[in-house]
Amino acid sequence: MTEVNSPPRPGGWTRFVTARPRLSLLAALVLTVLAVLAGSGVAERLGSGGWEDPGAQSTYATKALEREFPGSQPNLLLLVDAGRASVDDPAVVAEANRLTASLAAEKGVVGVGSYWQADAGAASALRAQDGHEALIAARITGDEKAMGETLDRIAPALRGTHGPVEVKIGGGVAVRHEMQTIIQEDLTRAEMIALPITLVLLVMVFGSAIAALLPLGIGIVAILGTNAVLSGLTRFTDVSIFAMNLTTALGLGLAIDYALFIVRRFREELAAGADPSTAIGTTLRTAGRTVLFSALTVAVSLAAMLLFPQYFLRSFAYAGMAVVLLAAAAALILLPAALILLGDRVNSLDLRRLFRRGRPAPAPGDEGGRAWGRTASLVMRRAPFFALATTAVLVLLGLPFLGVRFGTADDRQLPSSAESHVVQQHIRDGFPGSPGGGLEVLAEGGATRAQYAAYKERVAALPEVARVEGPLVNGDSAYFTVLPKGEAVDDAAQNLVGELRATSAPFETAVTGTAAVLVDSKHAIGAQLPWAVAFIAIVTLLLVFLLTGSVLIPLQAVLLNALSLTAMFGAVVWVFQDGHLSGLLGFTSPGSIETTLPVLMFCVAFGLSMDYGVFLLSRIKEEYDRTGDHEGAVALGLRRTGGLITAAAVILAVVMVAIGTSRVTNTKMLGLGIALAVLMDAMVVRSLLVPAIMRLTGRATWWAPAPLRRFHQRFGLSEGESARQAPAAAPERAPEPVPDESAPDGPGRDKVDAHG
Repeated sequence: MTEVNSPPRPGGWTRFVTARPRLSLLAALVLTVLAVLAGSGVAERLGSGGWEDPGAQSTYATKALEREFPGSQPNLLLLVDAGRASVDDPAVVAEANRLTASLAAEKGVVGVGSYWQADAGAASALRAQDGHEALIAARITGDEKAMGETLDRIAPALRGTHGPVEVKIGGGVAVRHEMQTIIQEDLTRAEMIALPITLVLLVMVFGSAIAALLPLGIGIVAILGTNAVLSGLTRFTDVSIFAMNLTTALGLGLAIDYALFIVRRFREELAAGADPSTAIGTTLRTAGRTVLFSALTVAVSLAAMLLFPQYFLRSFAYAGMAVVLLAAAAALILLPAALILLGDRVNSLDLRRLFRRGRPAPAPGDEGGRAWGRTASLVMRRAPFFALATTAVLVLLGLPFLGVRFGTADDRQLPSSAESHVVQQHIRDGFPGSPGGGLEVLAEGGATRAQYAAYKERVAALPEVARVEGPLVNGDSAYFTVLPKGEAVDDAAQNLVGELRATSAPFETAVTGTAAVLVDSKHAIGAQLPWAVAFIAIVTLLLVFLLTGSVLIPLQAVLLNALSLTAMFGAVVWVFQDGHLSGLLGFTSPGSIETTLPVLMFCVAFGLSMDYGVFLLSRIKEEYDRTGDHEGAVALGLRRTGGLITAAAVILAVVMVAIGTSRVTNTKMLGLGIALAVLMDAMVVRSLLVPAIMRLTGRATWWAPAPLRRFHQRFGLSEGESARQAPAAAPERAPEPVPDESAPDGPGRDKVDAHG
């Protein structure tokens, strides 16, 4: 009888990765040192923007205005506070004019203007309603790095007390620069929090300090390697600094997941009596295959972000794919080399023996197994109840997302004490017309004074327009500034963008401004989202089919994964949009969710959910191939992997919560939201919903039409060895009973696992 999915012959991958383990580890050390050198200072080359669509009308208009009218879009604002005096006091006027002249003389600064030098129409928007504050506006030129360097150079001379006035610095360039600085500081703090806690949790999971250090080492290698990759990418494309948070989170989280899975299986093989070489071979044929599939499914979910035009999302795809593939490569190449050298010493420095007081140690993989076995039995006995109740709870938790409102990332991402946030909040609260929040209409093609005037009248007549300024003419180009009646990016302002673009004119027009960028970003995401979801779904279906050979299991995996994300999306809206727990978590709610964040969180959380799904399904598939007992396979699969998946999820959640301590709201949302998603997936979906659904679908779970069965027999790959490899003439025998993991002489592993 021909074997299906037979294990690799000796001398294949196992021999390749373990033939010269010391040389492999030395090469890894050299590459890691080179990665440290290549990735040093990468944060300084990363951008803090990237939310706009580079092909949108608003982006074109912004670049054209920068070229033709350098001072038309100020990105630097100086808030001049006269204290109890009036901004029209002679001493205040003199000092303000001196500051304006000093700023105009700085290299890299153009378009300097102020309340004290503007005409009557523009001056009213630059003066606070109480008369004690006013603005100086300017534009810093260059790319993000050049703007940051210019700001660092000029800020010390501008900030602080100048005679009768106090000056604070705000504007878009100050917000981005302060955000970049805070993210770097917070990332360092998150690593300092996550690493020691993770090490303690790994020691608790493994019991051995040596075994616990291995996953941590793999994670550090993956992070350093990804920093080098990002550093190289900055020479060819823009990369967002927010991607570094994902690098740290996934580098630690997934590398620990993969190493946890491989080290646990290796220790089980040793406990079953295998020598280190045989144990590594079996581990790579089983857990190694699972790690490979898991890495591919996570990478697919992250790769979907490449379909979006915003470099903010594309940056997460670059960082995520790099760190996932590096983590998997390190786990499948470096970790076996380390394990073959350690052998039985992987169990040394057993710290838990201090607390056992003479009781025998549980076998590796057996900790908590009986509890998970009882959970599986209970869930499958009451499968309809658990399936309906769990689904209802998840749907209920996701209901707040129906009220989501999308917005832009602004200064409210920063802590309330941040200087640029203070300035922008003063402007929102105390200045008329929201300076800097207007819409700019670029007019190209040339026109007469009368045509410009007629167009201005038509725009001014629109119901949401408060005031129209301009035109400012430069050759065949001109621009108008349109101030909306309400907030800069509320629904009325977004509707006004469409009305302006639909207003007839005898010349070509293009609209930009904060609301226009938001409208274009939403349109770009809406256009690409169906393709991204289809890409994730189709490739995930194919990968899970190759793993299981079932038609139904891939559909279940995709649908249940999507369902597991409802709690995350509901919590994001309830907490970060509506502002619940804002005091406890220390953030300012902008009343909206940045447009790209749900896409990012979906791709990351879906991939991580598939990570745990593959771990569980591969073990269930292995047991089903061995015994042909569907319910027994589900129960034993959960018994063998439930503790492992939960431990991995808790460790990843710790890393994400550490990221979530950031003072930048988007990073806080990303960290805490994904932490919630992985915990819900591991503790609710994998523990309750998956076994309940698989119990209800019964043996039909494994059905596939004959052509697909033949396809899987040829191309499929499973964690376990060949299914029921008895000779054709062998006498029929009863299925083997499910082993008792509580037996004192080992974890109750089957012979197929150890010897194929």
